[in-house]
Amino acid sequence: MTLEEIWGKSLLKIEEKIGTNIFELWIKPIRPVQLKEQQFTLEVPNRFFKEWIEDYYPTLINETLEGILGRAVTLKYRIAEKQVAEIKRIEAKLESRKTRLANRGIYLNPKYTFENFITGQSNQFAQAAAKAVAEAPGRVYNPLFIYGGVGLGKTHLISAIGNSVIDSKQDCNMLYVPSEQFTNEVVSAVRHGKTEELKKKYRNVDLLLIDDIQFVENKMATQEELFYTINTLYEKQKQIVISSDRPPKEIKTITDRLRSRFSMGLIADIQPPEYETRVAIIHKKAAMERLNLKDDVINFIAAKVKTNVRELEGCLIRLGAQAALTGSPIDVEMAKAVLKDFIQDEKPVTTEQILKTVCEYFGLKMQDIKARKRTKEIALPRQIAMYLSKQLTGCSLNDIGKGMGGKDHATVIYACKQVEDRKAKDENFNRMVETLLRKIKP
Repeated sequence: MTLEEIWGKSLLKIEEKIGTNIFELWIKPIRPVQLKEQQFTLEVPNRFFKEWIEDYYPTLINETLEGILGRAVTLKYRIAEKQVAEIKRIEAKLESRKTRLANRGIYLNPKYTFENFITGQSNQFAQAAAKAVAEAPGRVYNPLFIYGGVGLGKTHLISAIGNSVIDSKQDCNMLYVPSEQFTNEVVSAVRHGKTEELKKKYRNVDLLLIDDIQFVENKMATQEELFYTINTLYEKQKQIVISSDRPPKEIKTITDRLRSRFSMGLIADIQPPEYETRVAIIHKKAAMERLNLKDDVINFIAAKVKTNVRELEGCLIRLGAQAALTGSPIDVEMAKAVLKDFIQDEKPVTTEQILKTVCEYFGLKMQDIKARKRTKEIALPRQIAMYLSKQLTGCSLNDIGKGMGGKDHATVIYACKQVEDRKAKDENFNRMVETLLRKIKP
């Protein structure tokens, strides 16, 4: 069979397995280049295709080709782009780090580094804390507890700590473990009478990275082992880094003593990226992938996709694939069409929505803010609610005042000025107001 015949038969089988839509988008644009001995070389339009195939269908093409040829083959991808030398340099660096990690049984993502983590107001505190820990493990912020929603960069940050340490401190004994894996190891150790081996493994490291700790809820044996492990490492001045989708106080059904251990170091949160950070993320990711995006396209994506970094990356993958398939330049109209699944119609923010969020944040009842009470505990949240209403709604000052329990427009003006003045002088206050802004309008 010729090279084209082998590939043609492979395409038919692959399409049967994954369906026409995915096949047309990700597999059909691939071209066969060479079959030499055991190596089958394929050309992909850009790095998006190579990474997507390796992430989602790592063995599909290989197994299909082996079934047709009747022998083992090794796949090699050739990227149909310029700047191949730079791509090879980056890949060689990643491969070197991946090898060092694998040789020591550490399964971090080697791509997650501080260099490609985009910082902004929403995550700069967590990033700075993570970098400090990476530079001096065990000396500062121990344990470091990083929390935030899905796709905001928690795993990226704790992996960046590990990758930084593996690059600079060759003798550091490090472990990375998702909490579910830790639970499985605890169960297995108890079942097979190997708890001493488990203790030896986890209590003699220099750096322990635990991802998604919220999954230890309701698992008492895991919590007990984790408590003593953290205690032992802390007493030895060894570094512990933990990630979670919520702060320690909101992780239910864990013991108070374990919650206390989570909280005894530094707790740093990551919020959804604000507009400026989203723009910076898109610029950075597009540059890394050699994707040519004009400012109006970047601004459009940043304005419409607000939830998390993972969705922004998904947008770029789709746009890159579409451009490679059609040969068309990426403009706003293409972005609107390709990213329609990511873009949701926005509902206007209401004064009632703002009041509800502010009341939940300060632990108040809505009737308290709407009443005539002027105590400090009520007056400040009321002023913040007025300020946020002016910023986020199209309501007149009179309408905002009415929504706050019948206040006049002069009261609203005074409240907004008070909040603006305090924001300028008090960084903690400013951060609190920005947090409320993001809660109301992510």
